[in-house]
Amino acid sequence: MSRQVPLGVLISGSGSNLQAIMDAIKEKRLDAVIRIVISNRDDAYGLVRARNHNLPTEIVDHRKFPAREAYDQALVDLLKTHDVELVVLAGFMRLLSPVFVRAFSNRIMNIHPALLPAFPGLHVQRKALEYGVRFSGCTVHFVNEECDQGPIIIQAAVPVFPDDTEESLSARILKEEHRIYPRAIQLYSEGRLHVVGRRVLIDDLEKLEDQALVYPPLKG
Repeated sequence: MSRQVPLGVLISGSGSNLQAIMDAIKEKRLDAVIRIVISNRDDAYGLVRARNHNLPTEIVDHRKFPAREAYDQALVDLLKTHDVELVVLAGFMRLLSPVFVRAFSNRIMNIHPALLPAFPGLHVQRKALEYGVRFSGCTVHFVNEECDQGPIIIQAAVPVFPDDTEESLSARILKEEHRIYPRAIQLYSEGRLHVVGRRVLIDDLEKLEDQALVYPPLKG
């Protein structure tokens, strides 16, 4: 049964995924309420997006803390003050320490612009193009103590075209990010996600046995 899950969204930049989440909530495709938007940068445009929706915002500058753990504890305290249940990383450009991960175990989501476990880390579109893959895409996963290695919730794939650049591939992937991130959060709000070891099991998941993606196409 769905409920309005309380979210805390962490950003560092433009906040386009934050916008997608806010839009999904407004359009009633996502049963959630954003309790607070936090950025480690005061120039993050995502803060403007949040304020345009009358959402509470905070700037917590990591440069003012002596260690990563101290910074993360400050974030944890702030999120708990706002009664946040699920933490959503939407372009938050910092690795989380065990202090943070353990405080919200299996309650932190991240979106990564590649089909994990392939191409973790940064510059992933460049890596995909250099490797010559036929498909790239994006992944929403729960965060654990290893970078981009948490249990996978949902993925979307896009073909990689011969004339693709990092920019063109990134743009197509970003469209899919905006589709799947709200969906992952909605599955959580419905209580359908269950972490079992490395796997995320989803209740009542439809099996599309005849569905496959092929590129280059079999004809033409």
